[in-house]
Amino acid sequence: MCVNYITVSRQLAFEWFKTAIENNEEWRDELYQDYRGPIIVPGANGARQGLLASYGLIPQAKLRSGLKLTTMNARSETVGSAHNYKRPWAASQLCLVPMLAFFEPNWEQGTHVRYRIGMANDEPFAVAGVYQSYQEADGTLTYAFTQLTMNADEHPLMKRFHRPGDEKRSLIVVRPDDYDDWLACSDPERARSFFQLYPAERMRAEPAPKTPPPKAPKPPGDKVHAAARPAAEVAEPAQASLFD
Repeated sequence: MCVNYITVSRQLAFEWFKTAIENNEEWRDELYQDYRGPIIVPGANGARQGLLASYGLIPQAKLRSGLKLTTMNARSETVGSAHNYKRPWAASQLCLVPMLAFFEPNWEQGTHVRYRIGMANDEPFAVAGVYQSYQEADGTLTYAFTQLTMNADEHPLMKRFHRPGDEKRSLIVVRPDDYDDWLACSDPERARSFFQLYPAERMRAEPAPKTPPPKAPKPPGDKVHAAARPAAEVAEPAQASLFD
């Protein structure tokens, strides 16, 4: 299960993926749950459209207070039947999630080692995703997405990750020649034909331990108080894609 990845810049989205991100909001390079980053969706007349969307199909802010739920990954085997994913999947709200690398835990040495996984040639790539829109109180639409995964027990590279005995999973890397066909696919069953593991020889993995940033020294006598978190309310996702 991928819960952390490095996304692409606005310039790279335009130059490599031929997709303009028209939202002027800036985003972080490294994304975690509920961070906003670029996704690619079908636009008008077969063009690609770039959106900023929250990582996790149901953002934490849309949950009832006290409820915790992780929707950053959707299993390809059950995406059509699982409660949290079946509606956007049935509506063919497919997207591409562009990135430079993603991270997975390796336990081959008996302890957790964070690995960076990307293409062997260091080129950007995109993985298969599903997205949905939410109508906010002011009438605007916001977006959220999940990444699709599949079994990788027999994949030469991806079987090396996660705890011993756990099922091995992999993000579904979409081949560049298939980008537009994936986005335009309106048949959920046909969409499953894109679920393929990427060739291991075209990928690379290397240790990438995460070093926490140094804490800034507190001014003498300064007191820091935790901010109170407002209770969240459930917001219903919009019933249809913008592009239906």
